[in-house]
Amino acid sequence: MNPDPTYLIRLAQREDLPKLPAVEQAAGVLFRGTAEDWIADDGGHGLEAFELWHRTGKIWVALTPDGTIVGFAAVGTVDGQAYLHELDVHPAHGRRGLGRRLIEAVCAEAHAAGQTALRLATFRDIAWNAPYYARLGFRELTEAEIGPELAIERRAEAEAGLDLTRRVMMERRW
Repeated sequence: MNPDPTYLIRLAQREDLPKLPAVEQAAGVLFRGTAEDWIADDGGHGLEAFELWHRTGKIWVALTPDGTIVGFAAVGTVDGQAYLHELDVHPAHGRRGLGRRLIEAVCAEAHAAGQTALRLATFRDIAWNAPYYARLGFRELTEAEIGPELAIERRAEAEAGLDLTRRVMMERRW
């Protein structure tokens, strides 16, 4: 798939943050009919999470030619490596390479900052989760490779009610 060059990828500005929960909620609808159906009705993270991610890390956004935000990638640092908190693209703008372009922007920034990998947690069997990331060069981490901060992320997921048997930690090195 050739990415659509009419979309712009850039770092989020503070004034962009209130628009991001709507993108997350729209993307959540894609989970309807999967084992993670509850995500479609979950409501997402809320503005506070985006403000925290913006303050402590970076958020990249994908914009249409008219400036409408239709995707984002929120990233921070966990165990000294880049960590993707959330990646979402509005379904009306899906399948145009925006997720890939957001991931590439995150990887380029992390590489320039001296990090050697991008890590994330995702659903093992959802087509646009682990299988998608595997196509982008990510691999599953072994238990021995999960550092102390990443282990905290896993515990937080379990405490939030996620079934860790359906989750996977992945990384892409460069």
